Amino acid sequence: MELQTCRLVVADGIASITLDRPPVNAQNRRLREELTWILDSCSDRRDVRCVVLTGAGGTFSAGADIKERVGLVQEPGDYIAHNRLTREFFYAPMDCLKPVICAANGPAIGAGFALMLSCDVMLASETCWVQMPEIDVGLAGGTKLLSEHFGRSRARAMYFTGRKVPAAELYRLGLLEAVLPPEALLPAAMEMAREIAAKSPLAVREIKRSFNVVESMPYREAYRFEQTVTEGLSHTADAQEAQRAFVEKRKPVFKGE
Repeated sequence: MELQTCRLVVADGIASITLDRPPVNAQNRRLREELTWILDSCSDRRDVRCVVLTGAGGTFSAGADIKERVGLVQEPGDYIAHNRLTREFFYAPMDCLKPVICAANGPAIGAGFALMLSCDVMLASETCWVQMPEIDVGLAGGTKLLSEHFGRSRARAMYFTGRKVPAAELYRLGLLEAVLPPEALLPAAMEMAREIAAKSPLAVREIKRSFNVVESMPYREAYRFEQTVTEGLSHTADAQEAQRAFVEKRKPVFKGE
């Protein structure tokens, strides 16, 4: 796919994705299609072991492009198709077989915050703040994602008021891995990505799958599922290499087998 609203650089096992739709990386149909395609392709690429997602300019993403909604429905089924694309867009970071690290370089508003919450690990710049302003434009959406990360009262307060929440508050609540000066954000995200990329790609993939699956399972069944994953990994060449390297006090060399 020819990229018009996103940039992709792959090096040293890390796919660096940048939302690049000036001025504020508002999400239109093209951006959603491109990012979904990129993340799907990262799942299949053997040269990608981890993904870092950030935004160009001073905003991570200002959310859905409201201008695109004017005249959105031209014929029956248009809004249903729009909703389907939007759902898959937010599922894309979750469904990607590789860990996705969000480096929120600035405000993440509405669908921008939802995209951020869809990633595996979140880091943010000190200039980042989040907001769910759908109520101010007569819309709704994102309540499920908020409920997954916040308690009942906080999620509802954020949504009913549309208030801005600074990154420092999200860190205090335990939602963010780190809040950093703007110049330190990407280096920190890349350092984490390199650390992940050095692990067994098979183990990383299965661990992410486990996290996604057990979210909706009772405790006992979830633990049993995790044990089957561990048992399966124990037969891989990567696991045997990791154990030999541990005994021999050296760094393992993983082949993804």
